[in-house]
Amino acid sequence: MSSEKITVTVRLVRSFEHRNFKPVVYHDVNVNQSVKEFLSFLQNDVSSKPGLSPPFRKYTYDTLKIIHQAHGAKTNDLVVSLDNDDQLILKETSTLKGAGVAHETEMAYFKMEDYETYKMNPVVIW
Repeated sequence: MSSEKITVTVRLVRSFEHRNFKPVVYHDVNVNQSVKEFLSFLQNDVSSKPGLSPPFRKYTYDTLKIIHQAHGAKTNDLVVSLDNDDQLILKETSTLKGAGVAHETEMAYFKMEDYETYKMNPVVIW
């Protein structure tokens, strides 16, 4: 198995309602690793990453969703699109490549419970 390395942007979503997020760029990400392995890496990295404020470092994230890919259309929603969850939310059992992650893909990393609450009532408090 070759180790294809890509660059991805992970948007740490702290609050959907307040549009509180922070993008973090990761270089040399192996697309052949499982989504579960990448989630584990993110959890460890985010909790100890210098430059991130404590609210972002201490928050419990559990889900990745593709926001957009290079040269593709972007969503009108400023935080994350509420559409196509079955296609865009990454499943832990697949590889990043199998889930559709490619070079310069941007993903949202969030807590599924918060996302479902926001999806039921997508009101922005800002």
